[in-house]
Amino acid sequence: MTPMRVDRTAPSGLLFRDRRHAGRLLAERLQELELESPVVVALPRGGVPVGYEVATALRAPLDVGLVRKLGAPGQPEFGIGAVGEDGTVVLDEGAVRALGVTRSQFQAVLARERAELDRRRERYRQDQPSVDVSGRDVILVDDGIATGVTVAAAARVLHARGAARVVVAVPVSPPGTGEALASHFDGFVSLASPAGFQSVGKWYEDFSQTSDGEVLELLRASRRELPDAAIAPPARDEPIADPEIAIPTRDGVTLHGSILLPESARGLVIFVHGSGSSRRSPRNRAVAGYLAGAGFATLLFDLLSEAEATDRHNVFDIELLTRRLLDATSWAAEAPELRDLPVGYFGASTGAAAALCAAAEGGSAVAAVVSRGGRPDLANHALPKVSAPTLLIVGGNDWNVLELNDEAASLLGGPHELAIVPGAGHLFEEPGALEQVAELARHWFVRHLADA
Repeated sequence: MTPMRVDRTAPSGLLFRDRRHAGRLLAERLQELELESPVVVALPRGGVPVGYEVATALRAPLDVGLVRKLGAPGQPEFGIGAVGEDGTVVLDEGAVRALGVTRSQFQAVLARERAELDRRRERYRQDQPSVDVSGRDVILVDDGIATGVTVAAAARVLHARGAARVVVAVPVSPPGTGEALASHFDGFVSLASPAGFQSVGKWYEDFSQTSDGEVLELLRASRRELPDAAIAPPARDEPIADPEIAIPTRDGVTLHGSILLPESARGLVIFVHGSGSSRRSPRNRAVAGYLAGAGFATLLFDLLSEAEATDRHNVFDIELLTRRLLDATSWAAEAPELRDLPVGYFGASTGAAAALCAAAEGGSAVAAVVSRGGRPDLANHALPKVSAPTLLIVGGNDWNVLELNDEAASLLGGPHELAIVPGAGHLFEEPGALEQVAELARHWFVRHLADA
């Protein structure tokens, strides 16, 4: 994935006649980029006229991105995060702590904004489903950026839905916006980033409010103008069968595992199961299959022999599990079909602690880590040494583990994010919860493993 440039400057005094004019100018810039089966997602309401012109020029589907800013209690203009229509929540944890926002206060704000999202979804989508963004490049459009909280949340939602890349494109933004928000998306284009920014509306001759009626008409017009073939997502390669393999360890034990190996694999994800589980974990196998379908080789293996697994002490021996994971990583580095692939870890429960310890010891050999319902607190001593980008996924109803992950996140030495799956418990058994985990993991590995 080739990084896209950030446009930082524009002629002073640049003005757009209106949003449609700004969209046409933005489309000219975007046509220079090599985008794969693009979809244009516009933030309503003001982003839709801009997005319509971009979608028309690129012959791409147009959709709306429904996201709401989460304002601080008593200070609604001060954003502490945002929520997407699929329930994805992005938090500014520093702001939450600084303002002393309690869990009950946050839940009240979240419930109110979710209700507004439901209203907007019914209003804008009506009987039309959202455009499938799986495996496609998404151009996320607004009429401008002020703080960036909402666009960051929208990008997170799109990644969770399976977008291959998310490129934020706006006519105007404050200086430094692309750099400040770079971790949330894969590319950034801004026609103007003037030193005297002040506000988005300053750069438009006509910045009158966009009505709901105009949004609906532009969405309908875009659907009428586009052939059905352009809306369908691209097909994905199917992985080949998962052969059983044997992994030798430094202490003489042979571990058993299985591999899913798609054609032209873009990276290897090694799964590290949790206590009481094995390489046959149905949850890990489901996520592995999803990642394989997205182009990643996956390795699931037993960290303990059958005899060792009968001793409960071994199951919680993070040092032993870490050694076994490092042995498996070394084996993969020598396997002909895997040795040229960048490596990432997907750890669950206690396996997440082993993954983080191994990442700390392995250094640059580990390109990315994902933890599902993990116990990173069991690796606290190693967390400052973890340089690999790390995603901590926790169920919204898994309160104890959520607090442990929140505390552990502050200790991590490298880039990291905490993703909350709303309404999910520790095992992610709720309808759609595991699918959200798989989407979050896929996006993280696309961002940090495929380019390693």
